[in-house]
Amino acid sequence: MNTKKIIALLLTVLTLLLGIVFALTLLLRVTDNQPINSSQGNQSTTEDNTLFFAGSDPVTLDPHLAGDATSAQYIVELFSGLVTITPEMEIVLDLAETLEVSQDGLQYNFKLRDDIYFHSGRKVTVEDVKWSFERAGSRQLNSNTSLSYLKDIVGFSEKRFGIAEEISGIKILNKNTIQITIDSPKAYFLAKLSYPTSFVLDKEQIALNPRNWTRKPNGTGPYKLADWQLSEKIILEANASYHLGPPKIKNVVYALSGGSVLTRFENGEVDLAGIGTADIDRIRDASNPLNSLYYQSPYFQTSYIGLNIMTAPFDDVNVRRAFASSIDISKVTELTYKKMFKQATGILPPGMYGYESTKKTFNYDPELAREFLKKSKYGTADNLPPIVFSDIGAGAEGSVDTQAYIEQWKLNLGVNITLRQTDFASFLQDLDEGKMQMYGIGWIMDYPDPENILDLKFHSESTENNENYSNQEVDKLLELARSENDIEKRKNYYQQAEKLILDEVPWIPTYFPSSHYVVNKKIKKWVEPPMTVPRLRFIEIIE
Repeated sequence: MNTKKIIALLLTVLTLLLGIVFALTLLLRVTDNQPINSSQGNQSTTEDNTLFFAGSDPVTLDPHLAGDATSAQYIVELFSGLVTITPEMEIVLDLAETLEVSQDGLQYNFKLRDDIYFHSGRKVTVEDVKWSFERAGSRQLNSNTSLSYLKDIVGFSEKRFGIAEEISGIKILNKNTIQITIDSPKAYFLAKLSYPTSFVLDKEQIALNPRNWTRKPNGTGPYKLADWQLSEKIILEANASYHLGPPKIKNVVYALSGGSVLTRFENGEVDLAGIGTADIDRIRDASNPLNSLYYQSPYFQTSYIGLNIMTAPFDDVNVRRAFASSIDISKVTELTYKKMFKQATGILPPGMYGYESTKKTFNYDPELAREFLKKSKYGTADNLPPIVFSDIGAGAEGSVDTQAYIEQWKLNLGVNITLRQTDFASFLQDLDEGKMQMYGIGWIMDYPDPENILDLKFHSESTENNENYSNQEVDKLLELARSENDIEKRKNYYQQAEKLILDEVPWIPTYFPSSHYVVNKKIKKWVEPPMTVPRLRFIEIIE
């Protein structure tokens, strides 16, 4: 077996993943704050070496099931896998000490570190690693998320669907080395292993408490779950024995209830607050004390309106085009969001390998929208079946942008749409089960590669394809891109696929969101990556 040194390997993979270093520079926000002369955000209800954030209850703390960003922000701190992604978007080894890859790019040999332990103190073994992959692929767990992220491994799908008892592509070579074999060379495979579906779990804990182990998970990450009181608080405690070095912040407290986060920030109750449209004008005012604590960072995320093409009337492409052409997204972005977000020009977000700034989505054109509707098999708005827009939240009105779109569809197409709101967990379940006609949501990248959004969300065989979109030409382009090592050719495949997808409108991309926030001046180094990765151990406060 021919091997490569890990540094050379990672540089090669990173080049294929991201294309250009410039994108990394743009998309990382690491602020080394100097002490700021402001009374805001520094009221010192904070304890020594403790950070206070606002938060929400996770949907689940099971890494092999989680598929949402709310859960992931805790999971990536509590657990770890063979590799991880740093805030600088670099793929580095985590539980593994060395990695050898075969010359054909199919076999990955990971040698485990000798100093890796679960939070309980039990040493992590190669058997734990193999068992964790087997669990992620088990028919009993029935995780579509794991299938989406790990199906590249030989035998994973067979295990997932009960055809095989073990994953044939995962073998223990010796007491500290595990081998993973994939079905074809893929530039993004290492990055996929950084996702929680590859994280190592404590099989002994789960065996003893299979139903409730997530209330006190025994992970290997930089932080331990010290306390979780539903709808009240979550406390993470630094893992002093963490193999990559103990975190600098001892405790991180997430308050899960309370009033305005910005008001709590001004009162010194939390050290970070996101900024909404109601407050952005005063924060942008240079004379406001909060202005010196204000930052904004781009994010690898695309917000969109999903259209389920298996349900009427969105089974007709011209209806989908009519809906896309009859809403003025730029106006909503400017007025409703006060230019805090950029209007989406496509599916791939800015800075992502393969992104093009040229607008590829449908322009706002009510007259053309009505022509599309006439071309459809329904002909007129009167012939359309009842349409329900599903959204996350509570109350009758819905978010301001959703209200604006519903009103524009009524004005420009004569379509009356009913709004249905649900809690986040129910929304995700309905999404997975294909119960919704149209809905508003966003996709946050889990690793920095176009495959993570174009292939995962639009390939006809992907379990994450919630819109049931299918196009043989798109499938072919995505499959070619999977194993293409030439950067320009691979980028071209993705760009062609993106244009075809946008023309058939399973999504109406709306915004490229950015993070707008204020940070307590006691924080010397704040880390705001463009996607969800472990970050708490990199944060520093002024001593």
